[in-house]
Amino acid sequence: MNLSIYFTGLTMGLSLIVAIGAQNAFILRQGLRNEHIFAVCLACALSDAALIVLGVTSLQQIARLMPWLDPLMRYGGAAFLAWYGAKSLHSAVRSNAALAAAEAKTASFRQTLATCLALTWLNPHVYLDTVVLLGTISTRYPGQQASFAAGAVTGSFLFFFSLGYGATWLRPIFSKPSSWRMLETLVAATMWMIAFKLIGGM
Repeated sequence: MNLSIYFTGLTMGLSLIVAIGAQNAFILRQGLRNEHIFAVCLACALSDAALIVLGVTSLQQIARLMPWLDPLMRYGGAAFLAWYGAKSLHSAVRSNAALAAAEAKTASFRQTLATCLALTWLNPHVYLDTVVLLGTISTRYPGQQASFAAGAVTGSFLFFFSLGYGATWLRPIFSKPSSWRMLETLVAATMWMIAFKLIGGM
């Protein structure tokens, strides 16, 4: 294990996932609702880990063997994000309840996990960040890609669990109905913005 390259991977991994996106907005929302936080964070971290390893080990082969994957993921992901954004906006418009009331409508574990995985695996930006960018950067360290990948995977676990459980500190703010509506509106805007970028060619 090369520690210097490990920390380079850690830094690069964190820098790519810190920005608010579809996946992060969903984790933040689950953390505020205190709903299936561990499972959501673990699913996102493990998905990221799998994609990072895939990028580090197989980037060139994937691009050569599946040229059709990009347009499929782009338009399919855009459709899903547009639907989820509409759902969040609908919730923001209809909701006049505080966070405590919102928690009363707890989604099932299966439904929450399915949404989480869809937001992860149907969003081409996730592939761009993990498979393409991290996979490309790792080629700068021949023979040490494992150290780079381990650092990037560590960054994913640290970030997702920090976001999910750190959101609980914001719960007093979201005891107000207006704050909850603002969050749902932000989630909707985030989903639609990413969907628009996907349709426009990223």
